[in-house]
Parts: sequence; structure tokens; C-alpha cells
Amino acid sequence: MLLKLLALCLFTFLIYIPIAEARIRHYKWEVKYEYKSPDCYKKLVTTINGKSPGPTILAQEGDTVIVEVTNKLLLENLAIHWHGIRQIGTPWSDGTEGVTQCPVVPGDTFKYEFKVDRAGTYLYHAHYGMQRESGLYGSIRVSVPDNFTEPFAYDYDRSIILTDWYHKSTYEQATGLSSIPFVWVGEPQSLLIQGKGKFNCSSASLTADTCNTSNPECSPYAITIIPGKTYRLRVASLTTLSALSFQIEGHNMTVVEADGHYVEPFVVKNLFIYSGETYSVLIKADQDPSRNYWMTTNVISRPPNTTQGLGFLNYYPNHPRRSPPTVPPAGPIWNDTAPRLAQSLAIKAHQDFIVTSPTTSDRAIVFLNTQNRINGYVHWSVNNVSFTLPHTPYLTALKNKLHHVFNQTPPPEGYDSVNYDIYNVSKNPNATTSNAIYRLGFNTTVDIILQNANTMNVNNSETHPWHLHGHDFWVLGYGDGKFDMNKDPKKYNLVNPIMKNTVPLHPYGWTALRFKADNPGAWLFHCHIDAHFYLGMGVVFEEGIEKVGKLPSSIMGCGETRGVGRP
Repeated sequence: MLLKLLALCLFTFLIYIPIAEARIRHYKWEVKYEYKSPDCYKKLVTTINGKSPGPTILAQEGDTVIVEVTNKLLLENLAIHWHGIRQIGTPWSDGTEGVTQCPVVPGDTFKYEFKVDRAGTYLYHAHYGMQRESGLYGSIRVSVPDNFTEPFAYDYDRSIILTDWYHKSTYEQATGLSSIPFVWVGEPQSLLIQGKGKFNCSSASLTADTCNTSNPECSPYAITIIPGKTYRLRVASLTTLSALSFQIEGHNMTVVEADGHYVEPFVVKNLFIYSGETYSVLIKADQDPSRNYWMTTNVISRPPNTTQGLGFLNYYPNHPRRSPPTVPPAGPIWNDTAPRLAQSLAIKAHQDFIVTSPTTSDRAIVFLNTQNRINGYVHWSVNNVSFTLPHTPYLTALKNKLHHVFNQTPPPEGYDSVNYDIYNVSKNPNATTSNAIYRLGFNTTVDIILQNANTMNVNNSETHPWHLHGHDFWVLGYGDGKFDMNKDPKKYNLVNPIMKNTVPLHPYGWTALRFKADNPGAWLFHCHIDAHFYLGMGVVFEEGIEKVGKLPSSIMGCGETRGVGRP
């Protein structure tokens, strides 16, 4: 009788629990080129509904997002990737040209539809060639369910995207990268904070209609805050090349979230951030309210030939354009790797939100990152193989068993670690190209060890931010030097590893990741530096392709997908 009474009470209780219904968030975007002056220099910028950065997508965990994108670029194809959204059940909406879809041709409208299954801070950006750097990017902010309390408190929520900015067009840059002699893109002209920067117009012979520092488009970005309140700043990086440090004059930042996962809180003065990463930091408006404060961002890991990006932390009721009375704080030393490695090691899963990693893996793949030459052209490679995209996207080719459209020979899963000297220019810099992919057993656990090395320049090893589509991974560890398969796995953090979708590979070091191959589809894993991926620094994983549902015909129309799936 007592059990029946308890069951009845529980049933009655469940009836009256308010359950928030998942909603559909519908967006309609027009993508086109417009003349803009984000850093005071006028150039063609890719805009969404006239803006760059584009509109912020706001949703709640469990919602479905529909974005109808019309390509009005006139002469250029288009694809948009939803960075950090795992696309569970919708691999065709990942927005990766050549991997999950054919590009959207000029004049066409493409509908992306996907579920945001986890709260957090995410991004979207172009994923066609090197198009991202022309300004097509924005924020995705997914809030927690109504009945969920986050492990930290704040009064207001703000988003900031950090980018670097070039004055040359994507076409000029890509042509130089694909030429003999090789023409490197060089350092960016500016750093932008939420799409605003300041180029020194007097540094070149430029007319006022080309470069004008009084243009309101390039007035410093300001975040207005109320004294005494706590702010959550969602800081993200979508740089083309640069690793960055971000700092706010006179204010500490408490890191509480990384790539959609809660972090055991820790305090920083400089937040090191790499292209594709997102962080939430808390700041307290507890300084002298009679003035404004600098927000600055600086290039790290490369010689700093770009002026720092500047913005204002505006204490209300000061005017948002009132310049702080101080000199902007200098960032950290650009080539000091130690504090960057220390921050990477400090990021642990929040003690109340640990997702337990499998204790062992079914497969371990080592990816040696190198710069190479192929027939005189400069490339970036993984295990001496430079990746190329096929004309027929992998998802459709795999689902329809079009095996002849890409190389079926499995790519290498390691390198000659005994004899390869990671600290010097390779004696044989030659490599090969391939569009072969890694086939993973469905639901298996895979370890990836990223190994850095010297480039083709003496005493130079670059920072590479690696991003995995369709998954989050456990970050098991970082280290200096050459990874030792016998010793270093014993140092893995299996207690409270953070989960992320983007992770840095530090100069002359290694980074170890672990993920479950449990999301049916074809997924790109690549360096998030535009020029590096353009030059071949990436791979594709296939898993559970037979479990993928019927592909929409809208993702087809190129290569051998012309007519496939159409009535």
C-alpha cells in the first residue's frame, strides 16, 4: 500500500513539473560582398544581412536551428560550418564543402537544420576555401535548460570574437600560396575585437577615401558595464593565422567554460586563445568607476608585426568612446611558450561535470605535423601526406559506395619516430598528396597524438590549433619534445580531463586526445589556420556511415553527385 501511495505521489509530482518545450529558431540570411572599413581601411567584406560579424544565433539547449542561406556573392561558392555543434543525426548540415556537402552556388538558397543538444559557446564561419577570413563569421550562444543552474553566477552575458585582418583578398593570398616561387600571406594588418580595429592609415600612401581613421565603422569596440556587477564574457577566436593573448586592464578573468564544457575555475590576467577556441570568463566590475579601461589583444607565438587590437571596458555612465587615461597594457612576451603550456595544462573539467573518459583506447594514431615540398610547391602535411579534397564530397561518396572518387589506400598512422629529428629542418622535405581517409570502427575509442616538428625554416616550429568536426574529445595531455608511446601515456589525465573541440599543438611539443567514434558520418579534423589547411594540413574520419539516414538532395550537385538522390 505504501509503495502504491509513493508511486501515486511521484506520478502526481511528475505531471506538474514544468517542462520547457524545444523551439525552432529560424534565421534567413543573405550573404554578399559589401565595402566595409572594419579597421579604417576600405575593402570588400563578406557580410550576412549587411553585417560582419554576422548575427548572433541565440538558442536554448534542445532547440532546433534552421538557417536559410542565400548566396548573393555573384561569382563565388559558399558553405557555412557550425563550429562546435556536433550535428548528431544531421551530418549533412556540418557545412564543410568537399566533406559533407557540395558548395552553395551563387543565387541558390541552402537550408541548414540541426539541433543544439548542449548549452555553451560556439561559432559559425565560412568553410569554402579560405573564405572565412573575408568576414563571414559569428557567434552561437546556447543557453541552459530552464530548470538547470550553472556552477557559477553572473549578472550579464556578452560575446566577443577576436580575429586578425588582412587587406589582400582571399584570391590574392591563395594565388601566392599556390605559386612558384611561394608567396606567404605574411602577418595580418590588424587585429579586430568584435569586428573593429585600427590600422595606421599614415603608415602607407593611402587616400582618405581608402583609409580614414575617423570612420565610425572602426571606432573601438566597447562593452558597457555597471559598477558592482559580474559579467560573463564569451571570448572566441576565429583568426586566420594568429595565436592571441587577450587581457583587460586592471581586471582578473576567471575561466569557467571552454568549448561548451564547464571548467574547474582558475584565474588569469592573460587569456591565451587559439583559432577555433571559445572560453567563458567572469569579470567583476570592481575598479574605479570614474574611467574606462583597455581591452587588448596581442599576437603570440609569432614575431609581433601587427599592432595590438584595442577596445574599451566602459564603466557606466562614462561615454563609451572615452579613451582610458593610461597606456594600453602590453601583452605577454610573444615567444615565451611556458605560460601558454601552463594554461593548457590548467584547464580541467569542473569537479561536478566530469565526463569520464574510457581508460584505454582501441586505436592510437600519431599525426606528425610538417611543412614540405611537392614538385616545388610548398605544402603542409600529416605523416608526410598533404591532404586534398575530392570533387565529390565524402559523405555522399561513402553513402552511395562511390569508392572510385577518392583514394582507397589507408593513409599512414604514424611516422619514423626513432629517426625523425623534430628539432631540425628535415633532410628530405618531400611529401605526397592524397585524398584517402581514416576509417574508424563505430563506437570504438580512438587516441590521436599530435606531434609538432620544425618547419622548413631553421629554428622554427609553429603553433597549430586542431579542430575536430562532429565530436568533442578528451584532452589527455600535453608535453615538450617527441612523444614517447611507452612512457607518455602513463602521464595521461584520466581523472578530470576537459572535453573540447579545438586544441593547440605547441611548438616542438605534443598533444594527446581521445574520442569515441560514435557519430555516424564523415568528419574533418584539421588545423584551423586557413593557409595551413588550404595547403593540406588535415584528415577525414569515417565512422558508422551505414547508420547515416537518407541524404538530402540539397547537399549534392557537384562531382559525381550530380543527379544522385534526385527524382
